[in-house]
Amino acid sequence: MGSLTEEQESILIGTLLGDGALRKKASTLLEINHSSKQKDYVFWLYSKFRDFINDSPKLRVNGPNRTSYRFTTRSIKTLNEFYKNFYTTKGHKTIPRKLKLNVLSLAIWFMDDGSKSRNAVYFNTQQFNLTEQEYLVSLLKQGFGLKATLNKDKKYYRIRLSCESTKVFSTLVSSYLLPSMRYKLP
Repeated sequence: MGSLTEEQESILIGTLLGDGALRKKASTLLEINHSSKQKDYVFWLYSKFRDFINDSPKLRVNGPNRTSYRFTTRSIKTLNEFYKNFYTTKGHKTIPRKLKLNVLSLAIWFMDDGSKSRNAVYFNTQQFNLTEQEYLVSLLKQGFGLKATLNKDKKYYRIRLSCESTKVFSTLVSSYLLPSMRYKLP
């Protein structure tokens, strides 16, 4: 199997910062699973990785009134390096220390795991430890000039963009957001 395009790599990084998951045995596969409300997004992701997938996204019933769409890629060696960078030896998701974000990765991360509250944008980074989240905050500042802080959500922290930076962020990612995902912006 060939390598990923630059666009596919950016999309993969964005979704791994969010809800995307890798599973590895000899080779690695990507799993995408989102609420059925985000069906358009799942099918868009599917279209971007179609060459690595055998079956189209499937509807899954997760309980009463809870459905989602899911697909996985084939296990491919091309994804092994991403697994090595985004997962610990114990199989827990982590943030690579040499992470490079671009605007497409940022937009995908937001569509995958972003939310809004009044005039601010949040990234639901509760799965990462404080050091990793602080590193992500520094990447947002260095790479895009975005001011962000860690905001306590119940007992875990997540990243919150300042209201001022939310306006800049919206301008940055607007052309990449799917129409069905624009509801996430204030």
